[in-house]
Amino acid sequence: MLTFFLQAPIDSLTQATGAVVENVTTQKELSILEFAFKGGVFLIPIVILFIYTIYLTIERYLFIKKTSKTSSHLMNNIAAQLNTGNLDLAVASIQRDQTSEARVLQEGLLTIGRPIAEVESNMEKVANIEIAHMEKKLGHLGIIAGIAPTLGFIGTISGVIKIFYNISITENISIANISGGLYEKMISSGAGLIVGIIAYAAYHLLNGLIDNFSLNTQKNILDFVNVIQRPNGIKEK
Repeated sequence: MLTFFLQAPIDSLTQATGAVVENVTTQKELSILEFAFKGGVFLIPIVILFIYTIYLTIERYLFIKKTSKTSSHLMNNIAAQLNTGNLDLAVASIQRDQTSEARVLQEGLLTIGRPIAEVESNMEKVANIEIAHMEKKLGHLGIIAGIAPTLGFIGTISGVIKIFYNISITENISIANISGGLYEKMISSGAGLIVGIIAYAAYHLLNGLIDNFSLNTQKNILDFVNVIQRPNGIKEK
């Protein structure tokens, strides 16, 4: 009989504890979308910046990869045509190539006969124009890398101000009230930092591709000048 009376309260306590744990677990399970919505109004511009960052990164990457393609045989073909005196054929063959490298070399072919310094200068000007096309809108990524974390920080600060304002009115300084509101406001800071890191990394990776193109272009200009100055000045690669 004593065992029965002891077992009944224990069973009741176990059920109550299980219900509380289950309730807490259910309350803590939030979807990613629900979790994001708790970030506040400042999360809206951060999401817009994130979408624009992804779009701009993909668009610039595809454009740069397409226009900065280099051919190991292009310079050798030009050298072969020039060494045989087929300038028109060299120009016609390079006009079929729509890359930035081809446009730089085409400028060199069209200015053959002028002083070497002028030929080299014109080719460098075309190269700078091509680089400017590649760098178009890349500055936006640099701006986003600075703005997104700042927006997140402002969102967190505004949320903290609201929390302490509510505490001053209700005089409720419970840990649950403070931490519950604070973690929601920290979401905007985390999101802003993530977007800023992505924009920062994309900016420098894309600039790295442009730097490689610039280096290859300078080499091509030097090889081209050697070809028109010294027959057979370019070696087979």
